[in-house]
Amino acid sequence: MTSQQRVVVIGGGLAGLRVAARLDGCAAVTILGEEPHVPYNRVLLAEVLAGRYSAEVTALPDPGPALRRSVRAVRIDRAERLVRCDDGTVEGYDTLVLATGSNPVLPPLRGLFEPGGRELPDGVHAFRTMDDCLALSAAVRPGVPTVVVGGGLLGVSAARALAERGAQVVLAQQGERLMERQLDAEASALLHTHLTALGIEIHSECRVRGLTTTPADPAARSFSPPRVTGVELADGYRLDAELVVLACGVRPRTGLAVAAGLDVRTGIVVDDMLRTSDPRIHAIGDCAEHAGRVYGLAGPALEQADALATILAGTGSTPGTESTPGTGSRPGTPVRYTGTRALTRLTLTGPGPGADPLDLAAFGETTPLPGDDVVRLADATRRSYRKVVVRGDRLVGGVLLGELSTVGALARTWEDGEALTDLLHLLTDDGGS
Repeated sequence: MTSQQRVVVIGGGLAGLRVAARLDGCAAVTILGEEPHVPYNRVLLAEVLAGRYSAEVTALPDPGPALRRSVRAVRIDRAERLVRCDDGTVEGYDTLVLATGSNPVLPPLRGLFEPGGRELPDGVHAFRTMDDCLALSAAVRPGVPTVVVGGGLLGVSAARALAERGAQVVLAQQGERLMERQLDAEASALLHTHLTALGIEIHSECRVRGLTTTPADPAARSFSPPRVTGVELADGYRLDAELVVLACGVRPRTGLAVAAGLDVRTGIVVDDMLRTSDPRIHAIGDCAEHAGRVYGLAGPALEQADALATILAGTGSTPGTESTPGTGSRPGTPVRYTGTRALTRLTLTGPGPGADPLDLAAFGETTPLPGDDVVRLADATRRSYRKVVVRGDRLVGGVLLGELSTVGALARTWEDGEALTDLLHLLTDDGGS
């Protein structure tokens, strides 16, 4: 790719900025970012909400004039190779990269929206962007009754952060256990115990039916939107709430791609070159669907960005002796993105000053299939739990809580698909050294 080639990246998050940085000097890159903030690391928002970090700590490297802030792409003209923006400007491209990310899922709750409206009631927040985080930080105060809806990674992170700020937190989840996509029953039970020690009340296997709110006052001098007062469960039980956080997952942002006529299923469908159904348009990150999978995690987004930058900046071959992480490529072979083996990690602070935090990690298939071998090591005194799933002579997944000294060795063995020779060594502290 020559420096005259124009690459337009729609999305100023981790993936979009990574591919732009990797292409610096190889192409004329323009990044269209909707948000007014300096680029930030979304992974750290829970730490900002907890008050452990300032918002400035989350800042990503400044891409300089390549980034156009507060600009939203509204239409892709594939025939003319143009991106039309909400401020009336137009960006021409030779290659277009969609890194549009994802939107929070807003469940169909009674009382969530006024008829014909799209504004959330006062006190109700999603938890996805820096604006969401700052709004929640401004609203939370010690003792405020707060309900977090959703028991996945995002809900657990938000509940922990709000509890650290002194809020009276109730976590309501429809699933049987916390973080059921990543953790097995034993690990989830340990997590449940840890959150309860933080003062978080947990309701499992309950469906939120709706919100109760104060009525809007159309006669007021200035319009006053309804304010949340509680959360109604399907069994009729009502939880008082002045703050409600909707942490019900995310959905890939595919509106631009759909309007442009690209192939979209759950996400924007891409091949091993991260090309969409239009070969001049690529997609990476939370919005992309590769081999039937949408990852929604930072690690895969960065690996996709690295792979795409290598493809676009070169000839499709890995230069020299380098290889692109996650692509499965070898020196001199064409670069392909063949998927990412994603590791989930989370650190939860302890229930009091000086208390030990709870670290957890999960990777691969944590639920065994018939014929798989499962090895568990547990230490109740140290609140330590380790479980791995072995299929034949290969490690296919694992869960670790409390003590993560071996996670590096286990993850490398899993990622590389190596045959196991000494599993006990990998599971012990010595194996992680």
